[in-house]
Amino acid sequence: MSEGKFMQDPRALALLALSVAITLVVMLLDPVAQDARYHRFVDLRDAAGIPNAWNVLSNLPFVLIGLAGLLYVMHLRRAGADLLVWPYLVTFAGVLFTGFGSAWYHLAPGNESLFWDRLPMTVGFMGFFSSVIGELISRRLAHRLLPPLLLAGAGSVVYWLITERLGAGDLRPYALVQFLPLLLMPLMLAFYPRPRHYTPYIVALFGCYVLSKGFELWDAPIFSLGGLIGGHALKHLAAAAGLACLLPMLHARYPRHTSVY
Repeated sequence: MSEGKFMQDPRALALLALSVAITLVVMLLDPVAQDARYHRFVDLRDAAGIPNAWNVLSNLPFVLIGLAGLLYVMHLRRAGADLLVWPYLVTFAGVLFTGFGSAWYHLAPGNESLFWDRLPMTVGFMGFFSSVIGELISRRLAHRLLPPLLLAGAGSVVYWLITERLGAGDLRPYALVQFLPLLLMPLMLAFYPRPRHYTPYIVALFGCYVLSKGFELWDAPIFSLGGLIGGHALKHLAAAAGLACLLPMLHARYPRHTSVY
């Protein structure tokens, strides 16, 4: 779909109007500072000299999936597959560095270290959002939107940290770049034709994301069940499982380009 046709499409206009409305509503709210209780996790056990070991080590799947995804996308590109190279590269790069950033944060939880968790996370998230736009609406639009989406995502995290340092923390822009695409992407899946071998994997990804949020909220109750692992570590594993769904999706969609991988 060309950009001209996109702007005349009632579905696109509805998504744009919804985005503008939600943005205005959120920005009219009072600033929201980071709650200090966010940094309090129930599982504080050390292992092999690593503080908060399970919350740190449970980030390893992000590193492995991010690295595997980068290598796989580059392989598909060399093999001549017609895929959205840059959106997927950015997605998997964000996943890779989220593993490192989140591990760094959990070694000593606080606003300063949380910045290095959220920054690569927003990069990967904006890359994924761009890939969904490209798969469902327009590849050209996806590539054109990728730089401003990355700027918005990274900018929201930088803005949040600056405001926290000034004593007036404001999470509103970060909340927008995290949760507005989560509302728009299911609508896009409902409104637009979906490529073959795409929808089940993306639905599974969303399902794992919802599950990860549940684990995050139930950190203490889950740990109380036996003291084996906290909900936050399970959050990492569930989120990584969701992102891992992108790998079999790409394999299913480009089987002729994967035989030598």
